[in-house]
Amino acid sequence: MFDQDITEITLLDKVIRLQDGLVSQATGGGFDGGDDTYKRLRTEVLQRIELRELLPDFVRRNRDLNQFWQFIKFHLPSYAERRNYLWDQFRPMIEYLEANDRSPGLQPIESVIAAFNAEAVHSAWQKALDRRVSDPEGAITAARTLLESACKHILDEAQAPYPDDADLPKLWHLCAQQLNLAPHQHQEELFKSVLGNCQSIVNNIGAIRNKIGDAHGTGRRPVKATSRHAELVVNLAGTMTAFLIATWKERNEQPS
Repeated sequence: MFDQDITEITLLDKVIRLQDGLVSQATGGGFDGGDDTYKRLRTEVLQRIELRELLPDFVRRNRDLNQFWQFIKFHLPSYAERRNYLWDQFRPMIEYLEANDRSPGLQPIESVIAAFNAEAVHSAWQKALDRRVSDPEGAITAARTLLESACKHILDEAQAPYPDDADLPKLWHLCAQQLNLAPHQHQEELFKSVLGNCQSIVNNIGAIRNKIGDAHGTGRRPVKATSRHAELVVNLAGTMTAFLIATWKERNEQPS
């Protein structure tokens, strides 16, 4: 079985787990999770276009752990040689992923989302993070899905109805009203301004996704999303989502 914890870790963590599992397999131990986990990790990495040139040839050639063992036991005789060889082979891919890994500023957002018991929200956040460099358009689409999922989850928990066809701005508006975050619910002009800007950010995330995300067809001169576009949209969506979740959590923890 491909255990649940693997589905919730970053691509970098998956590659490191693949490396460490093969090192263990090659040096008298065993691959954590067995052959099924190796196959799933291998498949995920093979599907990433940006990693194809960095993926060690033996991972591409060996479809299961038995094939890998037949390769490594004849290729290098000692455990030390096998460890160093595998580390060297995986180093370019790991260094590439480390350079494009999430910034420290995203860690607080990650902590809030991870603590929020909603699989759809966490899954959308993970997709948005993983696709920022390799698939900017997909990352932008995932960022919108993240916000939509968070809004729907909170509205469902609050037993607040919303139309089946509600778009992101509508969902945010309903959620903001439920959490007392709508501008008209406040008297202080600075708060009204900040909360109004939050609605504008959400509206624009929906709009930019329609413009350069991967959910619609393009014309003769399509606007292409880049990694910097995706980074901005994902960061904004993550911040807005964390704000909603933190507000919802605080509200639920208040004594009735």
